Amino acid sequence: MRAVALRDQELHVRDDVAEPTPETGQVLVAVKACGICGSDLHFAKHAAEMKAIGEEMGGLPMRLPSADLTQDVFMGHEFAAEVLAAGPNTATFAPGTLVTSVPMLMSGFGVSAIGFGNAPPAGYGERMLLSAPLLQEVPNGLDARRAALTEPMAVGLHAVNKARLEPGDGTIVLGCGPVGLAVIAALRQRGVDTILAADFSPARRALAATMGASQVIDPASESAFDIWLTDHGTKPPVVFEAVGVTGMIDAVLRDVVPQTRVVVVGVCMGRDPITPLWAITKELNLQFVLGYDLEEFAASLRSIAEGEIDVDPLITGEVGLDGVAGAFDDLGNPDRHCKILVTP
Repeated sequence: MRAVALRDQELHVRDDVAEPTPETGQVLVAVKACGICGSDLHFAKHAAEMKAIGEEMGGLPMRLPSADLTQDVFMGHEFAAEVLAAGPNTATFAPGTLVTSVPMLMSGFGVSAIGFGNAPPAGYGERMLLSAPLLQEVPNGLDARRAALTEPMAVGLHAVNKARLEPGDGTIVLGCGPVGLAVIAALRQRGVDTILAADFSPARRALAATMGASQVIDPASESAFDIWLTDHGTKPPVVFEAVGVTGMIDAVLRDVVPQTRVVVVGVCMGRDPITPLWAITKELNLQFVLGYDLEEFAASLRSIAEGEIDVDPLITGEVGLDGVAGAFDDLGNPDRHCKILVTP
């Protein structure tokens, strides 16, 4: 079968990948659509640094799995797929059912993340394996393209849930890429009235308004924090940092008003120094978030399927496997694309 693989920071299409065989508890599926995530773009460029930093991390019950970057790494974790066959003694949905799943695969060796490992193939391939207990049937006749956005929308929902919003809270969202836009959609669905969204890209600002931002801001000409201070005084906002580049967290700590809650949802792949004096002086609350839980994933799928969140504006392109490398390049221009789907 065919699949896209990353090796030595280069993406290439292989047509000789071994057909995956489902074990007990696993299901073989045909990928219908898979989104290209910002973390995929960062991983392709910074995988070695990310791996080195990850290997230093303690405090976890087990060591994180680490891919061999000199060998093929199979990517793609935002997917919708069609059930083909189940492993031995595995009860699951009938063949032909459209499903999605959190990108985790259970096997006799434990649990592994789908989309950042040497095996088996992931969402940028014709077929892949999923865990039967984790499958979510796509409801309401929702098509695979929209269903594939369940995963990134769940990231935004999780960030909003972790923010512990209270009635009357106003928010600032820094960065209007797919994750920032997912945060905006979740905030609007939650009934938050004040959502200031900042991004350098005019196209991303337009998308932020479409997804529910009450005000969009160009950081090149004005500061979201100055606007907040003018309109709301020293009432603390909840700030979502969804950019994920070096220096962003420190800039937020410098500029926010006292007692602000800062939710960091953007993933900076390298080391990122901060100035503790600013955070201490203002008694800031800094919350880091990652991913989502199973209930949030299911809730996001339901919200898309029931039309509570319209993800169509986020989908700006579609490519086959041969176009994945070019799509990675195209996504470097935020005014051209937001979410490109891979349709094997």
